[in-house]
Amino acid sequence: MDPVEPDARARAWEEFVEAVLSCVEQVPPGRVTTYGAIADAVGRHGPRRVGNVMSRHGGAVPWWRVVRADGTLPACHDGEARQHHLEEGTPLRRSGKVDLPAAFFQPESGPA
Repeated sequence: MDPVEPDARARAWEEFVEAVLSCVEQVPPGRVTTYGAIADAVGRHGPRRVGNVMSRHGGAVPWWRVVRADGTLPACHDGEARQHHLEEGTPLRRSGKVDLPAAFFQPESGPA
C-alpha cells in the first residue's frame, strides 16, 4: 500500500465534510434541505454519507434544517429540531413532518 494513500483519503474526507457543512450553512431560517439534496450539491457520495457527516460534525451548523426526503425530522433530536422549526416558522404538516414543497431549499454546489 502506498503510504500517501491514507493521507489523500483523509484529505478527501475532510474536504467532503467541509463541503457538506458549507451546504448546511446556506439553508436560511424557516427552510430545510434534504440529505440527498446536499449529496447532489456536493457531487460526491450519497445521503447516508451526508447523514454520517451530520451525526459526527453537524453540531456547529443548523443541523435541524436537514431532514429526510419525506420531511421527517432527525429522529435522535426530534423534539429539539421541532422546537427550532417552530421558532423559525418552518412550514410543518399536521403529521409533524416538514412541508417540503413549502420549505425546501436547494443548496448551491460547493467544492467536494
